[in-house]
Amino acid sequence: MALAPSGASGFVQANGLRLHYLSYGADDPDRPAILILPGITSPAVTWDFVARELADRTRVIALDMRGRGASDRPPTGYALSDYAADVVGTIAGLRLRRPLLLGHSMGARVAAAVGALHPGVAGPMIIADPPLTGPGRAPYNISVEDFRRQLHEAYAGTTADAVRRDYPRWSDRELALRAEVLPTCAEHAVVQTHEHFDVEDFFALWRLLPPPLLFVYGMESPVIDAAGLAEVRAANPAAEVAGIADAGHMIPWENLQDFVAVVRDFAAATR
Repeated sequence: MALAPSGASGFVQANGLRLHYLSYGADDPDRPAILILPGITSPAVTWDFVARELADRTRVIALDMRGRGASDRPPTGYALSDYAADVVGTIAGLRLRRPLLLGHSMGARVAAAVGALHPGVAGPMIIADPPLTGPGRAPYNISVEDFRRQLHEAYAGTTADAVRRDYPRWSDRELALRAEVLPTCAEHAVVQTHEHFDVEDFFALWRLLPPPLLFVYGMESPVIDAAGLAEVRAANPAAEVAGIADAGHMIPWENLQDFVAVVRDFAAATR
């Protein structure tokens, strides 16, 4: 049975593509907006459980990144500059006024690219557990082969129990939802994005971002180690930093309450 999201489904023309999004909360131009940019294999609907928590105070929009969900799947164009242009076009197409960007993992790198390459378009930023990768740096801890395995299992018809092998701490609902929607992620989009992790330097973008800016990491995350966290602090001293206890890389899936509290507090303080 399909696990329908509670958000309203819509499409926007942006950067030459038709991009899908889910919208939560009142569509009021005077109401603050949060634009969620998900990770490499996370369609917008996988953030439904987070968006519902935040939508009582803000309008929340979760975007299907190109190559995922119901968005277009171009054969190429998976560099950070491409994703950033998609986000800029989405902000313009939906007439959002400097929304708070909440990016997780790959989406956090995209949010940083928006801020660095298109200053002033977005408002405050939350950069959550991004791969700190780039030339000469350690590769992302999840290999492209691992992603391909998960995708091939999904295309063949995976189950929540099978997904649990990779995400043992998730709720039954989120496991079932991932099993259902992972097949909407195009393999070429995931592979090309993963390749860019090694050639695009996160820190080249991160150091250019102005406040208000919040870096969030899971305190059990294999993506953000002590050395990486120290470099994050040194490269942009103006940023706030918040660690979420009892959470790894997939922060809200493992500690939703504390993640939402941090997002709420930051959003309220930056209005």
